[in-house]
Amino acid sequence: MRWQSLVLFLALAVGAPVRATIPDFQGAPPKPPTRGEATAVFAGGCFWGVDAVYKHLKGVKKVVSGYSGGNGATANYMMVGTGTTGHAEAVQVTYDPSQIAYTDLLKVFFAVAHDPTQLNRQGPDVGPQYRSAIFYADPQQKELAERYIAQLDAAKSFDKPIVTKVAALDKFYPAEDYHQNYLALHPNQPYIVYHDLPKLEALKKQFPAWYRP
Repeated sequence: MRWQSLVLFLALAVGAPVRATIPDFQGAPPKPPTRGEATAVFAGGCFWGVDAVYKHLKGVKKVVSGYSGGNGATANYMMVGTGTTGHAEAVQVTYDPSQIAYTDLLKVFFAVAHDPTQLNRQGPDVGPQYRSAIFYADPQQKELAERYIAQLDAAKSFDKPIVTKVAALDKFYPAEDYHQNYLALHPNQPYIVYHDLPKLEALKKQFPAWYRP
């Protein structure tokens, strides 16, 4: 749980997450020639910041914060916060593959959305519900995610091993309404200011052609 006073103290103690400059996906499939719609599900710590990062990408139509990895009976914030449900805080990204590719979403995930070298935590948030994970919807997403992780590890893009889990998507459960679009609605909250606004700055700096104000 993100109790504001405790979180701010812990955030200052552990420091800001890594912001890596990483290579493009090698051998990425070509974008389709016509407009369409696809979805991808990513987990990278608190969903507030990950949600905001993907909302600022050109070609992304919709982002929903929610839970994946457990069952519907435990897909609520209080139970997920216990770390015993199997769920991870996740985001469902709906995008146009002709405008932005799944491999582009992967690059943003590893470069600015979170730190993929932290095991079962992100910054001050600790527990398996904050794990780094890619929930694939089909065999191609699985293959692309695993290939990119192997590429980044081989290139030693991070100073520690990537711990991101690649797992089949069973179901995505939207989170409570008050978690949706959280950063835009609470830009001055200390947690947002310290942990999530820097992600948007990193996105704008590293991917100016993809950034949408």
